Amino acid sequence: MSVQVWCLSFRQPYAGLVLDGLKTVESRWRPLLAPLENQTLAVHIARRDWEEEEDWMAVLSGPLGMNRGQIRALLESGERFGRGVVAGLVDVGGTWSCPASLQGEELQNLEQSAVLIGLQEKHLTYLSNPRWLKEPLRTRGGRDLWTVEIPAELLP
Repeated sequence: MSVQVWCLSFRQPYAGLVLDGLKTVESRWRPLLAPLENQTLAVHIARRDWEEEEDWMAVLSGPLGMNRGQIRALLESGERFGRGVVAGLVDVGGTWSCPASLQGEELQNLEQSAVLIGLQEKHLTYLSNPRWLKEPLRTRGGRDLWTVEIPAELLP
């Protein structure tokens, strides 16, 4: 028996940050996740890293106040299953557009939740209830959303 769910590929460290519950807001330039509100999304770990390390590092070490050891432990946790795998599941919440005029504490709170700076004019989606699979499911990533069959014995 297996379960079919929508899947989205995330680059590291964001895949691990989502599955470890630190990243609770996903940002995209278009409302990709809006049709999946109140559904479960499989998290695929892409083979490539997010290129702008300073984007997430600034949030982890700045507003979230993590030191190098804490950040290293967090990154290692996200790599537990390697790359090119479906590693877990997350529930998709509502999607909204972040206004260009948003500033101050409200913007800072969103940036902490997204572990990313510069969210204005992006489509933001709440993510909740992250859970790692019991074992990774090796599969090729896809562009945008695709479906994946997850064997029941891998479900948390």
